[in-house]
Amino acid sequence: MYLVTMLGNLFIILAVTSDPHLHTPMYFFLSNLSLADISFVSTTIPKMILNIQSHSRVISYTGCLTQMSTFILFGYMDCTLLTVMAYDRFVAICHPLHYMVIMNPRTCSCLVLVSFMVSLLDSQVHNVIVLQLPCFENVEISSFFCGPSQLLNLACSDILTNSTVRYIIGAMSGFLPTSGIFFSYYKILVSILRAPSSGGRYKAFSTCGSHLTVVCLFYGTALGEYLSSAVSQSPRKNVAASVMYSVVTPMLNPFIYSLRNKDIKRALWRLLRRTISS
Repeated sequence: MYLVTMLGNLFIILAVTSDPHLHTPMYFFLSNLSLADISFVSTTIPKMILNIQSHSRVISYTGCLTQMSTFILFGYMDCTLLTVMAYDRFVAICHPLHYMVIMNPRTCSCLVLVSFMVSLLDSQVHNVIVLQLPCFENVEISSFFCGPSQLLNLACSDILTNSTVRYIIGAMSGFLPTSGIFFSYYKILVSILRAPSSGGRYKAFSTCGSHLTVVCLFYGTALGEYLSSAVSQSPRKNVAASVMYSVVTPMLNPFIYSLRNKDIKRALWRLLRRTISS
């Protein structure tokens, strides 16, 4: 699954960068999403493979903090990039005549940079919360990656305040991008319903289909993982939910975009033909 995820997202990045027809804001954000997915899975799966080979779940405290911060960084960057892509589709459908003026290269670069900085801030806030706990030399985790809840559960002191702050920050962090996506698609839906022809409505829906599928998959599995960890006390069920959210979703994203997008498929075929001929 790790190899499929890496290769699928690398092919998306190579197709977008090598094909001039794909040098548009939508595919620029898609290539950044693929890069974030590669980084997202690379923070957890290599360590998990090592744990399987060594039959040990022990990780150093420093390694646990590093893994946690990078996991939150790239996981939240997925959220923010999906929100930016929803805004991109909103501008393309609701303001098509001004699309290239609004979504100019400078604006697109700034949106990606802001996504990264917000994600970095979110990960460091979680780090600060965990750093209030006593330091451990080694940590044995029940899941396959370190998360804030993993370390909070190991603390001997009262963690009610830390847990409350973490849940408030998590709720705010989830509410903002989700609100942006819902608002963008509300405006898109209103604009589509006003379209005079059924062909125009179908074309507008088709341009949003891949992104909407990825959004539902990402947020659906993330919500499932959160509810599973909150309701179920079974470590096996919690790990299974975490795998769906952090491994399966990044693996499926390239297939969703490539199978539903003719431009990506043509770019991939041209890339493969150039590779074979060379």
